[in-house]
Amino acid sequence: MASFKFPLFLFLSSLFLHASLAEIVCEDLPNDVCAFSIASSGKRCLLETAVEKDANVEYQCRTSEVVVERMAEYIETDECVRACGVDRNSIGISSDSLLEPQFTAKLCAPACYQKCPNIVDLYFNLAAGEGVFLPDLCDAQRTNPRRTMVELILSSGAAPGPVSSEPGSLVVEAPAPPPLG
Repeated sequence: MASFKFPLFLFLSSLFLHASLAEIVCEDLPNDVCAFSIASSGKRCLLETAVEKDANVEYQCRTSEVVVERMAEYIETDECVRACGVDRNSIGISSDSLLEPQFTAKLCAPACYQKCPNIVDLYFNLAAGEGVFLPDLCDAQRTNPRRTMVELILSSGAAPGPVSSEPGSLVVEAPAPPPLG
């Protein structure tokens, strides 16, 4: 009987140890704290949509492949979400909001930029992916709020996307659908 108690003790101890570590797994997070969280693995969590068999859209928290340097096991605070002007219901990870002057003003404000390193790190990397240095974007926003991220991209020397030289080439006629039969 004594030989059975020791393995049982070890098993129960391992369960309690695992529970006390409180590991953050994105797929286990509630949707209302998913966006802007970082899993124990150091990967960002993101909110995605999934279409159910009955055509209902459901939100799911997933682990992205984006690894955060120097941060793990982190759920963003409500204070930073408000200060930075981000939305916990954001789907995926996108740099689109950097094109909005109101968002950039909040992101670059001291209440966000100096106190919310997780959100600033995310948008620093998103801006870099667009060829823009976030501190330059914030400086431009402070000194000339009308200067947009697009202007910074063009002035940074980043190559613009391919553009056709033919006039009206952006208009393409779609073929007619086949007759229903």
